[in-house]
Amino acid sequence: MSAEIAKLMEAVRGGRAEDVPARLEGLGAAERRTVLARLKVLRAEVRGWESKRPREAADVRRALYVAGAGCHPGAAGAATWLGGRDLLPWRSEGGDLVLRAVAGQTPEWLAEVAGRLAARPSVAEHSYRVIRGLAERAGCPVPATDGYVLGWAWEFRAGSRWRRSADAPALLDRLREDPQTPVLVVHALSMAESPDELTWTLTEAPRAHWPTAVAALVAEGVLDRAEVLGAAVSRLLRGGRPRDLRFPLDVLRLVGPTAAEFRERVPDLVGMVADGPSPIAGYAQEALSGLAADGTLSTGALAEMTGAALFRTEKKLVRAQLTLVGKVLARDPGAAAELLPAVSEVFGNEDTELQGRGLKLVGRHLPAVDGSVRLELAGRAGLLSPVHRQAAVELFGGSVEFGAGLPYEEILPPVPEPQLVGPPAATVEELVEELLAKGVSDDPVRFERALDGLVRHAHRDREALTSAVREAFATAGWEEPYHFAYGSHGVHAVLAGLLGTVDRSWIDSRLAREPEATACLHEGLTGIRDTRLWEAASLVGTDALPFLLAAPTLSTGGIDPATLVERLRAYRDAGVEHAPVDLAQALLRVLRADPGAGRAAEEAWELDTPAGLRLAAWLRSETPLAADVRVLGREEDRSLLRWHVVHRLVVDVADSAVVREEFPPAFRWLGGVLEAAPRSCSHWIVGGEHWASVLPADREVLAACLVPSLARSVGGGARETTEPLTGTAEAEGPVGRGVALALALGLGNGDADDRLRAVDALLVLASRGDLDARRVGEELGWLLAEGSVKPNRLADAARTAAATGAYGTVWAVLAAALPEALGDGKPVRGLGEVLAVAADCVERCGARGELAGLDGVASAKGSTQLVAQAKRLRDALRR
Repeated sequence: MSAEIAKLMEAVRGGRAEDVPARLEGLGAAERRTVLARLKVLRAEVRGWESKRPREAADVRRALYVAGAGCHPGAAGAATWLGGRDLLPWRSEGGDLVLRAVAGQTPEWLAEVAGRLAARPSVAEHSYRVIRGLAERAGCPVPATDGYVLGWAWEFRAGSRWRRSADAPALLDRLREDPQTPVLVVHALSMAESPDELTWTLTEAPRAHWPTAVAALVAEGVLDRAEVLGAAVSRLLRGGRPRDLRFPLDVLRLVGPTAAEFRERVPDLVGMVADGPSPIAGYAQEALSGLAADGTLSTGALAEMTGAALFRTEKKLVRAQLTLVGKVLARDPGAAAELLPAVSEVFGNEDTELQGRGLKLVGRHLPAVDGSVRLELAGRAGLLSPVHRQAAVELFGGSVEFGAGLPYEEILPPVPEPQLVGPPAATVEELVEELLAKGVSDDPVRFERALDGLVRHAHRDREALTSAVREAFATAGWEEPYHFAYGSHGVHAVLAGLLGTVDRSWIDSRLAREPEATACLHEGLTGIRDTRLWEAASLVGTDALPFLLAAPTLSTGGIDPATLVERLRAYRDAGVEHAPVDLAQALLRVLRADPGAGRAAEEAWELDTPAGLRLAAWLRSETPLAADVRVLGREEDRSLLRWHVVHRLVVDVADSAVVREEFPPAFRWLGGVLEAAPRSCSHWIVGGEHWASVLPADREVLAACLVPSLARSVGGGARETTEPLTGTAEAEGPVGRGVALALALGLGNGDADDRLRAVDALLVLASRGDLDARRVGEELGWLLAEGSVKPNRLADAARTAAATGAYGTVWAVLAAALPEALGDGKPVRGLGEVLAVAADCVERCGARGELAGLDGVASAKGSTQLVAQAKRLRDALRR
């Protein structure tokens, strides 16, 4: 080995990356190929240093990063080396050294490496400086990719040092000086997911507010106005998450398109009104309304816009559109023939007040249309709610058909059939690809499939899997136990166990941990999942864990009893003792109500193994788990009503000697160990998407565990707390107060998406025949009466559920909720919206009868919505 090669390898092994470029200068092509082979060997060697020599490994990797770039003769190989997960430096650290190392390469070589790195999103983001330097030296165009723009935006981030400094350069100045700005700003406006820095508000970072800076550069001519407007409008038209639309929307508002520029984009604006999220639709509606007011919006475009706006559910948008059409028709009555059919779209709206407005607008301008349009409008009038049918008959005469005489038919979603969980990945390569996939830890089915595959492949060929994991994952930090302390890394904890990077004493301490008597219930649920991971981490790749007993066979998390028996038989035949946590989770998941459970119990007993005997006893037990929910202030001290509901909920897990004595520590709270006391879940909730799969055969216990976190979010603030309700509705087991109260809190949740999930759960239970509508309504009644659930939120949820065709189901719930909410002459403030939904349900499903407390409100004087809707509901019930 030549002295030059020896000195270079000495620098690399010593982690002296700054010495590498100089050592490379004297090496020829043949010598660099020799060095490259040695670098690959050293790279593999360094992967084994993580647990005992982490800092040294990091320094050597940095040196490898630089040296490998300088030794690769081909651009493809160099790009692959620079994009390696284990070598990828944080935020382009070492980028200047790489540029020095490749200084002798041709412009074509530099451009190809830059393009290959920029094409890989995660690599481009962290290699921004390298890519930019390569492109500048090659003289090639800016590689405008999402990953590259993410790295570029990071470079402009308002760091604490210069953000607080009065004389620090503002974002506008830095963008103005950067020659990449014209290309990359336009690309940033078009990105499906906006970089975090671009979504900051003006109050968060006044000197680093991107929309303000972009608008200023457009005014200066640094950015092409047409390109910026075109990119922003196109991005808004594609839709997406509100967060990702904030940047292009703010840019549009600040740039301020002229009327002429809006006229050029009328079809795009109409598309936003039709399909955009509410803020985007509102912006487009405002822009088109300005054109209509100026008389420069064609009648055809206004009619298309009207049909789109009136099809939406947002009342504000619908009201604004009806007002706009009314103004246009007052100015131009001749447009009625084209606009009124579009207005009739509102006849099918779920809100009867909006139906009435539309009907009045049609009535005012009906004389201006001919017979064919009149007949078309009369046909649409058949969609009107019964409360408006008399007015429609008076307007259109006998040409209106309401489908009289047709029997009401309740429409519920099909009963969901649990999907079979597919087999785990067949090869190590497929498994690693699954593990690398985004969101695998957040999807219970994908997570369980990947975990089962990991255990199976580790047992078959631990060496091959270990090598593949080291190649694919950046494992820095895996030697620190706290890296996995909160379960946020999911299956990565098991990978760390496979690599031997986590101390065994840490794992043992986690396996022995039991929730404290005052712990939150959701901590207990998350703790079960985390304990499974730690047990798998301790046994993965050994003969003690050939495969998982607890791997679900169904998408709900449930396990077919016969399949579990077969797994236990395979364990017995192989002479393998069950892992305690794995068996405990399998018992919680086995479907005791399955038709084959009886036969499975007999076969499990015949296995004559400890695990088989436990399974047989578990399957024969009617209710091994149970829970009770009480609310202080109703059953006990009324003075407690001034407390928020979350502080008055008592969840009492029933005593179960089997669970307390035979299950591992993390499960014993399910045997009644926790104190029966109010539980406030005030901290961040992690892992909620997995809760339903922990208890797929005991939904009442699961629902009881969800109640405290649902109560916390009923007032708003926390989000995604109702996500486990879908799994609860699809689970097995008895239905009691826990399920009813969980549904009631979900239907009154402060977040619209959370309410929607609760609606789905309600309808699924109804379709399965498991919904106790009266009980859900009673829970809603007292929650409304004490103010925990706001009437407008319940009205929104009930209206959404009813609009699917489940008018009878929704009325059954509201009929039980309204008596207490109506009170003794003192109805809950804002109850008129709920009464409107109830009246619509009664009119459509044909329910009859009396409702306690309704007469008093309906007989009151005045024309408020409360009184008007109370009268409407009373009349509908007496027809």
